[in-house]
Amino acid sequence: MAEPTGATALGTPADDTVPRRTSPRGYWTNVAKRLRRDKLTLFFALLLALVFLSAIFAPWLAPADPYATSMLKRLTPIGTPGYPLGADELGRDMLTRLLYGGRLSLLMGILPVVNATVAGCILGLIAGFFGGRVNMAIMRAMDVFYAFPSVLLAIAIAGALGAGVVNTIVSLTVVFIPPITRITESVTTRIRKQDFVEAARATGAGNLSLIRVHVLGNVLAPVLIYASSLVSISIILAAGLSFLGLGATPPEPEWGLMLNTLRDAIFVSPWVAVVPGVMIFITSMSFNMLSDGLRHAMDVRM
Repeated sequence: MAEPTGATALGTPADDTVPRRTSPRGYWTNVAKRLRRDKLTLFFALLLALVFLSAIFAPWLAPADPYATSMLKRLTPIGTPGYPLGADELGRDMLTRLLYGGRLSLLMGILPVVNATVAGCILGLIAGFFGGRVNMAIMRAMDVFYAFPSVLLAIAIAGALGAGVVNTIVSLTVVFIPPITRITESVTTRIRKQDFVEAARATGAGNLSLIRVHVLGNVLAPVLIYASSLVSISIILAAGLSFLGLGATPPEPEWGLMLNTLRDAIFVSPWVAVVPGVMIFITSMSFNMLSDGLRHAMDVRM
């Protein structure tokens, strides 16, 4: 007797009638979906993209040489033909120097956070996973740096190393390693006590495998959220070091250094003098708002 059409020998529906099972959305897919719905975060992300693109393509966008001086054009007001954002105390085009200055300012703001995130994650994972004396040694060493305010610590390290972009990056990296290490250690200590980690250990998984497969994935989200919030602070600290003469050195275009050289002109040409400060404010605020949007998107409880 022939079997009925659309059924198998076991009486179950044929393959073409079984509804296809869709795979569940991944964590990062859901994060991207929530970010796309956040219009405010998208706006500041677009603003940051414009800042990055203007810095990257500064040689093609800049209307003049960032080092070309003209004493006849010094402190030219904003809106002057040929000088849309005016000229500085040496007659250099402000728009050009802002575009080129974004390169150093973004580099000194982002690279220390990246370096500190890598180093802090490694130290925090080791301290949190192994615990005991290893945890005690690493975390007490981090507490030494916590004894100093971050601004004073950055100034002290930069002052000891000397002025320069590289020394600024090193000093800010040292400042940001302790808080990232503490965040990583706290999350790692909580994760390593979970049942799924103990189950993986019971199956014979080694320490490196446990950290890479089971711990790191759970630690990465809170660390990235916290690290993104540090970028705005890093940009302000880097600008502050340059303002004090401990960061970028003349005649390099850098927003903090531009504020330093224009501080004497604040009563003569105030609008020109505050332009670098406006760029620092916009960039740091954009990173701060982007960090807040990432926190909302990556927090599954929200």
